[in-house]
Amino acid sequence: MLGTTRRRQGTSLDTRHRSGRGSGASDLRAFVAVAELGSFSRAAEQLGIAPSSISQTIRNLEARLGIRLLQRTTRSVALTEAGQQLLLRVRPALAELDAALADVGQLRTRPAGMVRVRCLKHAYQRHVGPILAAFHAAYPEIKLDITVDDAIVDLVPGGYDVGFTLGEVLEKDMVAVRVGGELRQIAVASPDYLARYGTPMSPKDLHDHRCIRWRWPGNTMPYNWEFCRDGAWFEVEVDGPLIVSEQRLAVEAAMDGVGIAFWAEDMMRPLIKQGRLVALLEDWSASFPGFYLCYPQQRQMAPALRAFIDFVKDQATSR
Repeated sequence: MLGTTRRRQGTSLDTRHRSGRGSGASDLRAFVAVAELGSFSRAAEQLGIAPSSISQTIRNLEARLGIRLLQRTTRSVALTEAGQQLLLRVRPALAELDAALADVGQLRTRPAGMVRVRCLKHAYQRHVGPILAAFHAAYPEIKLDITVDDAIVDLVPGGYDVGFTLGEVLEKDMVAVRVGGELRQIAVASPDYLARYGTPMSPKDLHDHRCIRWRWPGNTMPYNWEFCRDGAWFEVEVDGPLIVSEQRLAVEAAMDGVGIAFWAEDMMRPLIKQGRLVALLEDWSASFPGFYLCYPQQRQMAPALRAFIDFVKDQATSR
């Protein structure tokens, strides 16, 4: 599950001799919106302008630069190589401009603006969802745009300000703040399943059981279950009648007696206490680093983003 951050290499786009005048920030914002959303209509909706207007803005920008930035079809919009290079250069420049404007805006009595957040689903349930009411009561003029997804993506290219992810998949050069304790995954099954098929006594016994597998978003192969013995971690490639893309569905199927599921202990402990599930192989299940709040290093930070980060830190400390 360890991830690496890959950056696109390429020659810079030289427009000094092609453009009769500099492109306005509004034109570049329109280009970035279309590139990120992959749609003229959605970009127009985000910017609050007509789709025909944003389409004309992009055509004018391409005409001034003398190069095509977007490939358009009736169903999709994709970046050309030049468009990809321009996006990589323009997005941080616009972010810097926004930060500069935000610094001026610090004269306001309360932070305001948009903060784009990306969370793993488990992290949202543990660390974001529970604080939303208190955060918006404290900062009513800040809007949070939250994407909840288990896919592992780079924050900056994805257009996010801050993320919540596992320590083992933190991006390089990110500021990381731990927001919770260690986690542990355990195997579980319903009492009915165990009565019918017996109880596995070691991870190798799982090969003789009906296991409910889970697939990481973007991966073609299901996740191998991880166990630990005497400080050494190892994987078990299980098999069974069901593969799901959402871990909660695996737990629901386990409660129905479909098979054995494997997920975060803290999410399943209430069901275990209710007697709907039975914990298995706990001696083989070790703890690992939990969730981190992460964001890119930056010289200037928008007040809204700073307020959100500080609020999360305070809540994590007080728990």
